[in-house]
Amino acid sequence: MEPKLVTLAKDRPVLEELRRREPIFHRPEVAGSRAELEAMTARDFWEIGASGRRYSRRYVLDTVAARRDDSLVDDFEAMDFYCRELAPDLYLLTYTLLQGERTTRRASIWQREGSGWKVLFHQGTVVQT
Repeated sequence: MEPKLVTLAKDRPVLEELRRREPIFHRPEVAGSRAELEAMTARDFWEIGASGRRYSRRYVLDTVAARRDDSLVDDFEAMDFYCRELAPDLYLLTYTLLQGERTTRRASIWQREGSGWKVLFHQGTVVQT
């Protein structure tokens, strides 16, 4: 039933670059400050959460900042990464995120700008078991 997603050889270097950034809002080593997160997200970034709700860039950044102030450990495992070029310097990255008993499928659209990356869109969908 599920497709076999295999990243093309030409996209594997990009896959490795983006894999180190995801899950984007759970990696303080990639973006440890609000300014770094703002620099990595497009001005018109938005997200569809696992709930199905749409969230603005500002809401997401505020939520991530509040989470960082919390002392709870965010335990997760990301796997099954797949990367596909959509247009020159524009890529779709998908993966599965395990957080305790919760499993979600994630998708982000990334754009390469000069020597850096900006995330344009993100979606999380809960996997029903």
